[in-house]
Amino acid sequence: MLLGVYEKDATPWALAGTPWDYGETELLPPNLERLTDSLEKGFRRFPTLSNAGIRKVVNGPFTFSPDGNPLVGPVPGLKNFWAACGVMAGFAQGGGVGLALAQWMIEGEPQDDIYAMDVARFGEYATRPYAIARAREFYARRFQIAYPNETWPAGRPGKTSAIYSELEARNAVFGVSYGQEVPLFFAPSGAPASETPALRRSDAFSAVREECLASRQSLGLLDISSFGKYRVSGPQAAEGLAHLLAGRLPDIGQVRLTPMLSQRGRLMGDLTTMRLAEEEFLVGGSGYLQTWHMRWFAGNLAQAGVAVDNISDQYGGFALFGPNSRALLQTLASEDLSNENFPFMGARRMTVGIAPAIVARLSVTGELGFEIYVPTAYMGAVLAALEQRRSGFDGRWVGMYALNSLRLEKSFGIWSREFSRDYAPRMAGLTRFIDYERETFVGREAALADRDTPPARRLVTLAIDAENADATGYEPIFRGDELVGYVTSGGYGHCAKTSLAMGYVASAVEDESQDLTVTLLGDPRPARLLSRALIDPSGRRMRI
Repeated sequence: MLLGVYEKDATPWALAGTPWDYGETELLPPNLERLTDSLEKGFRRFPTLSNAGIRKVVNGPFTFSPDGNPLVGPVPGLKNFWAACGVMAGFAQGGGVGLALAQWMIEGEPQDDIYAMDVARFGEYATRPYAIARAREFYARRFQIAYPNETWPAGRPGKTSAIYSELEARNAVFGVSYGQEVPLFFAPSGAPASETPALRRSDAFSAVREECLASRQSLGLLDISSFGKYRVSGPQAAEGLAHLLAGRLPDIGQVRLTPMLSQRGRLMGDLTTMRLAEEEFLVGGSGYLQTWHMRWFAGNLAQAGVAVDNISDQYGGFALFGPNSRALLQTLASEDLSNENFPFMGARRMTVGIAPAIVARLSVTGELGFEIYVPTAYMGAVLAALEQRRSGFDGRWVGMYALNSLRLEKSFGIWSREFSRDYAPRMAGLTRFIDYERETFVGREAALADRDTPPARRLVTLAIDAENADATGYEPIFRGDELVGYVTSGGYGHCAKTSLAMGYVASAVEDESQDLTVTLLGDPRPARLLSRALIDPSGRRMRI
């Protein structure tokens, strides 16, 4: 019988790199003292083992990355050098890793979305001490239940926004994205600033509800410093972005959603592009994709007259949304924020408090809202100004959990859930954002073919008759006994008072279909397709 053990306190090995003369069949000296507790548990579980004794000890190194997944893809800074390492389970993973890498090298991109293995999922924050701490943690928890809302402590806190301490003092509960602490929700005053991981609705549920109601009824404030921010400038900036992006470029003073495609017409980004001047743009995207985005920019936007700078850490940000967002911001802004002077999807430089800022009028919540980006050094000053006025507008700090609930109520998809390299514009419902009339952009021919070909699946929103558990992603969607799709993301819509999910279903499934079920924790729950958003389906609130 083979008895294997995952230690709770693993010992790092070869921290300076595996010796070149180390053979794949070599073993390390036995060290059973480290396994005494685990061996005793094994002997109690299988009493015959204690009588049979140990015939052979196998002690060899395991390879682990900080999140346990392989590291695959082009090596940064070295042309035509490729990585395929950190493959913990070679027999199980080797074939898929090899196939994806071969496709990447020969065809220019993998056939499927392999971001979970991509070397670009880590940034400079992943230092050696960080990697060691995270790898040890992952090894120790290898076979423990992973909860949808669980965050692990190793290597934290690392990167923090300029207002982290102030939000911590307000009882923020933090998660982590791309090494940076992000507020998930704010625990009630006097309660522990923590969340108990759960497969069902957690103890954060009531706090998130209050944050959502405040955001729709009055005002929500959110730290968005973790968002990705790229300055694209130069005399050829517009020409370069017109080649890179499939969406229409904005005019000066405007912001647009600008999808980015691969040569195969698959989504490479759901970016927002602000045009601040004739030769200056601010491009925004998911913060955890910074290395991935910059690699794509380097390969597809590198030309004379175009400069691309990742300013994500140089600029922090606030999002204000809700009916009172304009009124509060107007007390601090140097410009008229009326709908006539600063309409929906406007963007411009102005002063906020004493800070030089870039302000855009948009919000993923579907409410009247603004995004404010200021140099990191000014974050404290803007926070103080907002705090001084917040109570007068019934404002409340909120976290990413509330943002997820609010955007589900509006049927707004997000990257890595509804949008990824697995999907093309038509099936993701993004064709209205593609500039098909432009003569050239990356992936144009594939995009035209996609536009003219009915997709096998389409993105939908579902209302689920759930009981104390909501979808989180990849739950199956059935019509009777027929599997017709899968969930990409879900949660509870606190303002709509129903459990919601987004996902892809077979195109033949009709709108308003009510004979569907979504399996939650093994329990098939009745679900129906929604043909319109449950909150403000016309989008009036964003535009007033």
